[in-house]
Amino acid sequence: MSVSDEEIAHALELFDGLGGLSTRKMMGGLCIYHEGTIFALLMSDGQLHLKGAGAFRDVLEAEGCTRWTYEREGAKRKPTAMPYWTMPEAALDDPEEAVAWARRALAYL
Repeated sequence: MSVSDEEIAHALELFDGLGGLSTRKMMGGLCIYHEGTIFALLMSDGQLHLKGAGAFRDVLEAEGCTRWTYEREGAKRKPTAMPYWTMPEAALDDPEEAVAWARRALAYL
C-alpha cells in the first residue's frame, strides 16, 4: 500500500504555512522536510507522524500521541521504536495547529 495523491496533498496543505517544504517518497510513505530537515512522515496507511527528539518526546506523549514501532517478521527481538509519534488529533484538520506542532518538532531537531 502507498500513500495517495489526496493524502499527500492534505499533508502538504496542513504544513503549507511553514514554507520551504520538500518531500521524498520512501517505502510506500512520504518523508516531509522543512528546509532540508525531516520533521514528519506520512505513513503508507495515511497516518501522519511528527519526529520527536529530546524533551519534545515527553510533550508528544503527554498529548496522548503514540510512538511508531515495528517488528520484523520472524525476528525474535523486541519491537523497534522509531523517533516518530502520531500527530495530535487537534492538528490533523487544522493547518494553524499543524504548523504550530511542526515548529515545536523542528525546534528540537
